Amino acid sequence: MTNSRIAAVDVGNDSIKAIFGKLDSELNIPNVIAREVEDRPVIGIEDLDSKNPLEGIHIRVHSPALKENNSIYRVGHLATKSNNATELDPGSSKSEEDQTLVMLFSALALDTVQKEGFTGFKKSGNVIDANYTLGTGLPLREVKEGKDAGYRSKLLGSVHQVEFLVTPKYQGIKVNIKFDEVKVYPEGFAAYINLVMDNNLNIINKDLIDKRILIQDIGGLSTDIAVIKNRNVDDDKAQGFNLGVSEALESIREEIRSKHGVELDSRRDVVEIITKKNDRNHIMVKGSRTSVHDITDRILLDLAKKQYRLLRNVWQKNSQTEICYFVGGGSIVLKDYLKTLNNNLDGYNIDFFEDEKESIWMMANAYYKLISDFSRRTNKEKADQEKKPVKAN
Repeated sequence: MTNSRIAAVDVGNDSIKAIFGKLDSELNIPNVIAREVEDRPVIGIEDLDSKNPLEGIHIRVHSPALKENNSIYRVGHLATKSNNATELDPGSSKSEEDQTLVMLFSALALDTVQKEGFTGFKKSGNVIDANYTLGTGLPLREVKEGKDAGYRSKLLGSVHQVEFLVTPKYQGIKVNIKFDEVKVYPEGFAAYINLVMDNNLNIINKDLIDKRILIQDIGGLSTDIAVIKNRNVDDDKAQGFNLGVSEALESIREEIRSKHGVELDSRRDVVEIITKKNDRNHIMVKGSRTSVHDITDRILLDLAKKQYRLLRNVWQKNSQTEICYFVGGGSIVLKDYLKTLNNNLDGYNIDFFEDEKESIWMMANAYYKLISDFSRRTNKEKADQEKKPVKAN
């Protein structure tokens, strides 16, 4: 365990957020992949190593956990430029998709090559062996269905290899990833941990710790509503729903294409149009600034009504709830619509995180707190065992 590097990874529908080591590294990569050939064409190949590796992730992934083994992918920003780019589909299970694993392995491999000097990593030629202690999570629905055990077993006990192909700075390097431990947490529980505890799991929000609260985590593919009472998630009352923002973002993207003839690369481009500080809900059409407010308002208000209905139904079954926190990337997209609906309708006590980064990184931060604490306790137990005197026969 002492030579194992900590990784806290949130494979979100929009992007993967990952925190490593002793908070010494973090990555945020769009969750987009595209199948590719080995020698992708690059203009100015001699200048490849002067470019940002995150803009040109081109890899081969070999893992017994994958359905499509030994395939080549563009990942992240590079994949968004491809005609065959794929994003996770509504209704799919995160734990069963190759894309989830490809994104996870990509992030770990990038951390490995960036932190080559880490004492736990051994290098032989162009091959690096990396050991990780992983904290990650799945939607509540999948955990309640028992899919976390299968997901964990796919990762443990095997070596997963990422080979960097035409990638800036790292071309030709192979990373063998092995997991010393994998912890898979329900996303709603993780959000609660992040709300009330610091990196050492000390309570930082005493006002909240004994309240009855709901946490509505709106993701790309699903929504989790965690019910918290007596400092624990009520597993029976917590619910997961197949309702996220992806379908709405895809509808906006399609309508912009059909109405204005503008092709957006990915759902992330739609999110940027909706949330940017200046010229929000505007695009450029043939060089002219054009409003798409009519499209975004209609589609997002419809989704906000569905999300509000979920809140109302869960609150009615938990009538002594004191407050509901909206978290996740989807809550940022829907915040204004949900606030307006709430003001005009039931007037529940709801709250959002005004710091967008805090809301987006909430899951990764929570996984980091939980897996760091696990690692500390495991190392302490190991050290205590080694200190015990050996009894003479």
